[in-house]
Amino acid sequence: MAKIGSLEKKIEILGDASKFDVCASMASSRIPREKNRIGKPDKAGICHAFTPDGRCISLFKVLMTNKCAYDCLYCKNSCINQKSTAMFEPDELVKAFIGLHLRNYVEGLFLSSGVWRNTTETAEKMIEALSIIRKKYLYQGYMHIKILPGTDREYITQFQELADRVSLNVELPTASHLSEVSSTKSYYSDILKCQNYIKQNIDKGLTPAGQTTQFVIGSTNETDREVIERLLWEYQYLDIRRGYFSAFIPVKGTDLGKKKVDRVELKTRENFLYRVDWLARRYQYTKEEIYSILNEEDMIPLAIDPKIAVALQDDRFPIDVNEASYTDLLRVPGIGETSARRIINLRKVKQKIENYRDLRRVGSVVQRAKPFLIVDGKKMTRIIDYLV
Repeated sequence: MAKIGSLEKKIEILGDASKFDVCASMASSRIPREKNRIGKPDKAGICHAFTPDGRCISLFKVLMTNKCAYDCLYCKNSCINQKSTAMFEPDELVKAFIGLHLRNYVEGLFLSSGVWRNTTETAEKMIEALSIIRKKYLYQGYMHIKILPGTDREYITQFQELADRVSLNVELPTASHLSEVSSTKSYYSDILKCQNYIKQNIDKGLTPAGQTTQFVIGSTNETDREVIERLLWEYQYLDIRRGYFSAFIPVKGTDLGKKKVDRVELKTRENFLYRVDWLARRYQYTKEEIYSILNEEDMIPLAIDPKIAVALQDDRFPIDVNEASYTDLLRVPGIGETSARRIINLRKVKQKIENYRDLRRVGSVVQRAKPFLIVDGKKMTRIIDYLV
């Protein structure tokens, strides 16, 4: 095992090792009190980290350590795959982050970690670093902390006292699927139990930006129905802010590194799961509506957008664009929250959508919306025309 000494080398190794965690820079409602503080919790700053598919991450995104006691078969940092490991001492992480922040390279921190020896020792080091950043340097900017599976409740509370947002990756939708990729994690005690602790603390006022989670898609034979069921359960019972999806990428040197996958299909599946999540989370589609579009294998058909698939089964269509409610307009493919609000606002000043040009002006995607709307008394004669 290589010994890593310099701070620059640790930043290089531990920054690269964090690239498989998907995160988003989100505003926080926390109000800073300190007069001589540095940083603001409502700003994201400059993005210097990227996920493997090129998406931009607007935080200093790094691991406390890439050494891990868990044996996840798809993870480069797994205890069975480790070659070169490194770990920040708390003062080193502080020096790295504050230095980048004061130079205006980054504005926020996303901190995750492997498990060095055990969760307790690793959590203590992370908390020490975060405490120095908050209390010594009076940093009041945005911090997102990835909670380690199996973390004691006491440490979870301390993380939440320091962070704007926390997350814990559920990874797979069921205990049986998790057991396929890890023999060292308990789905219920290491993940769901800890998520419940997080929720209880949020209910008491900690962590103003809430908690999130992430699914790995395609590492096992999980179905989309299983993923959606777990996602909706997490929204209902754990009050997560949102779920993220990451298409499985075989990593060279891991046990699943040689698994053959269709990268295009997995990325499309990831994208469609995000769309389904949006329908459920933002547009209040019911579980039954979403399940209605699944095929016999309980998967989302990849040949048609999920919103269109649901709309094709909805007897209310076509609807009059100038009479439909805001809720009904949101059900129209090609119309989102912004364009639906604009249509409603036009009515308040006695204006109408008189043609497709007007529909385009409010931000709608006309070709998607046409088959489901009546505009100026006119409608498409065959909805199948849209699909040809």
